[in-house]
Amino acid sequence: MRIAFSPIYRYALPKGHRFPMDKYELLPEQLLYEGTITPKAFFGPESLPEAAILRTHTPEYWEKLSTNTLSRKEARAIGFPMRPELIARGRVIAQGTLDCARYAMADGVALNIAGGTHHAFADRGEGFCVFNDIAIAANELLHRGEIHQALVVDLDVHQGNGTAKIFEDDPRVFTLSFHGAKNYPGRKMNSDLDHGFPDKTGDELYLSTLYAILPDLLDRLRPDIVFYLSGVDILETDKLGRLSCSLAGCRERDRFVFQSCYDRNLPVAVSMGGGYSERLATIVEAHANTYRMASSIYE
Repeated sequence: MRIAFSPIYRYALPKGHRFPMDKYELLPEQLLYEGTITPKAFFGPESLPEAAILRTHTPEYWEKLSTNTLSRKEARAIGFPMRPELIARGRVIAQGTLDCARYAMADGVALNIAGGTHHAFADRGEGFCVFNDIAIAANELLHRGEIHQALVVDLDVHQGNGTAKIFEDDPRVFTLSFHGAKNYPGRKMNSDLDHGFPDKTGDELYLSTLYAILPDLLDRLRPDIVFYLSGVDILETDKLGRLSCSLAGCRERDRFVFQSCYDRNLPVAVSMGGGYSERLATIVEAHANTYRMASSIYE
C-alpha cells in the first residue's frame, strides 16, 4: 500500500482559517505510531507538469493561476488567499493522485494524504479547490491509454460539482456522488448518478443506500480504476456536514467500498477529501480509519 505525502501539503494558511491544515501532518504521524503503515509506504510526489494541467483546466484559468492574477471575486470563490505557494501545493497534490492511480493499478490500492478537490471546474476554482486532482488523474490516464473507463465514487458530504461538470459529456468517466441535498454547493451539477441525503440522515439510511447502489454499479460498469473520495465530513460532529453519521458508520462506509472493489479486482485510488469536526482528534481518527480499512483488506 503506497501513500502520497509531501511536506508542502502542510502549507500554512493565515491563523484562524477554518480549513484544518494540521490534519495533513498529524494523520501520517498517527498511522506510523499505531503501526498501520511503515515509513516505506510513503512517497513524495513531484509537481504536476503543465501539460497535464491543461488536459483538464482551461488555458485562461491556468494563466491566471500561474501569474497570480485571479480577480478578487475568483479568489473569494475559492476561499483561500491566493499565493504562488498555494498553486505549487495544488500541483504536488494533483500529481500525488495521479501517482496513486498508477500505484493502485499495480498493487490494488493507493491513498493520497490530501486531494479530493472536487469543486474545481475546468475554468475556475471553488470551495477550497484550485485544481481538480481526480479529474486531472483520470484525464491523464485516458489520454495515455492507460485506462478506458473510470468510476468516481465521491462520498464527501458536498456534491462534486466540478467533477460532474468536467465529465458531463464524457462517458469514459462515470461520476457517482453521495452528498447532503441541502448542503454546499447551492447549485448542483448533474453527476451520472447523484444521491442527495436529507439533514440528519444517520448511519442506517446512508449505509443501506450505499449497499444497494455500489455493487450493482461496479458490476455494470467494470471500470479500469475507481477514484474514491473518502471525505469524513459526513460525521455528526462535522461543522459543515449535517448528515449525522457516526465514526463507526463512516468506517463501515470505507470498509464496504474497499471490500466491494477488492472482491472484483478493481484498483482504488483514494483522495482524502473534507473533514471539519470541532475536535482535530476526531478528524484524524476518522481519516485514519480509511487507511486502517485499506490496510486490513489489501495487505
